Amino acid sequence: MTDAPGATGFRQVCSLGELEEDVPKRVELEGTPVCVIKTEGEVFAVNDICSHANVSLSEGEVEDCQVECWLHGSTFDLRTGKPSGLPATRPIPVYPVKIEGDGPGAAVLVSVTQES
Repeated sequence: MTDAPGATGFRQVCSLGELEEDVPKRVELEGTPVCVIKTEGEVFAVNDICSHANVSLSEGEVEDCQVECWLHGSTFDLRTGKPSGLPATRPIPVYPVKIEGDGPGAAVLVSVTQES
């Protein structure tokens, strides 16, 4: 993972071609577990740990711009981090994403030092 020139706090986590549509990818960034998801023509980054139970969201399913926790079925909006289904009641952090370049080789950059 590398720093992006001129993008303070943003680090490259993968290339766009490494992300499959609706398939979460877990990365660690500055000690923070991050779930990166390409869906509906956009790339999102959220904290990878469910706010209800200490499990990885990157092992869950993605549908309608939401990621589902595989353990208890809570879903979280990828744009806001807000839970849209019980048992989770607290949101998860959402991180800003930048795409630099074009095509499958484009760099996917995420910042965990600021929440969007």
